[in-house]
Amino acid sequence: MAAADFQIEDGGPGLTLRLTGDWTATELGRISRRLDDELSERCVDAVDLSELGRFDTAGALAIVKASNCVLPPSAWRQRPEAGRMYALVEKLERESAVPLRQIPGWVRAFAKVGRGVGDIAAEATLSMAFLGRLIVAVGAALRHPRGIRWAAWFSQAERSGLDAIPIIAVTNFFIGAVIAFLGANLLTQFGAGVFTVQLVAVAVLREFAVVITSVLLAGRSSSSFAAEIGSMRMNQEVDAMQVMGVNPFQALVIPRLAAMLVMLPLLTFIGMITGMLGGMLVTWSELDYGPSFFIQRVSEDPNMGTHLMVGLIKAPVFAVVVAAIGCRQGMSVAGDVESLGRRVTAAVVQAIFAIIFLDAVFAMIFLELNL
Repeated sequence: MAAADFQIEDGGPGLTLRLTGDWTATELGRISRRLDDELSERCVDAVDLSELGRFDTAGALAIVKASNCVLPPSAWRQRPEAGRMYALVEKLERESAVPLRQIPGWVRAFAKVGRGVGDIAAEATLSMAFLGRLIVAVGAALRHPRGIRWAAWFSQAERSGLDAIPIIAVTNFFIGAVIAFLGANLLTQFGAGVFTVQLVAVAVLREFAVVITSVLLAGRSSSSFAAEIGSMRMNQEVDAMQVMGVNPFQALVIPRLAAMLVMLPLLTFIGMITGMLGGMLVTWSELDYGPSFFIQRVSEDPNMGTHLMVGLIKAPVFAVVVAAIGCRQGMSVAGDVESLGRRVTAAVVQAIFAIIFLDAVFAMIFLELNL
């Protein structure tokens, strides 16, 4: 075994590369880097192979990368097998894929924004199509009430509504208590601690009870709807329903929508009661205003009925949004678990976003109506 080496002869009609030793992967060492430097921007016209030992693809690749010109077959007349190996490596190197040009970061950022806008447009289109099918299904259910699956309605009402009462009550209780703590701390500094009662009542009745209840159901029921319907889509149960002549919207979507439409206002009212109870206990303990005083202040305020009405008006709209988004994402699940996970996550995120957005819209509407 002899280490690979080379000499470049420039005295003839062209540039001659003389190879010596074994041009193999184990004997090349750093000869390839030196060969690159010697042949930089130069072409080899002939190869002297009289002192060449063994020759493999590593040696051929070093010559291909160093030389700017392709050696003709006649240059390898002394060692035809080396010439064939060189030709094979040169062809593979020439036909190999060119590395992709690195796209600038600002271009990738704009491309990501563009893809996001396209996804939003596609989601909006699919949501409008789902809403149209849902309206048709609701109309069919109203025209043919005998076809309503009452058992499914009551089952969904129990699972999405009655089973959620503990978490709804506890959460709104602490929300009311926190509002009362903040009000008592701030208003007593100005000698207006008595208005903590009105602060708790207005905040809970008008905003917090319905929003907190809807957000909790978005995380609890909307994700459940998407997971249940999505699992049925994965197992091709929805396709089987269609084959048997059963409308999936009548069997899967309408019961969940009806259950949410009935239970969310009820849960909102329970949240209002527990939120007021939490605020009442805090005002009693912090400001020494008893329950009778709290109830009297609330009942004597003529605007409390308006605040209660505003909160309850929002509840059916939020119920439709939570149920429709959960069912729509479940119906869009493909045949893999990854799609199911994405759709369940999208159901929760979109439902919460829609609730906050619609609450802001309602606030502007009621502000214009002076309610």
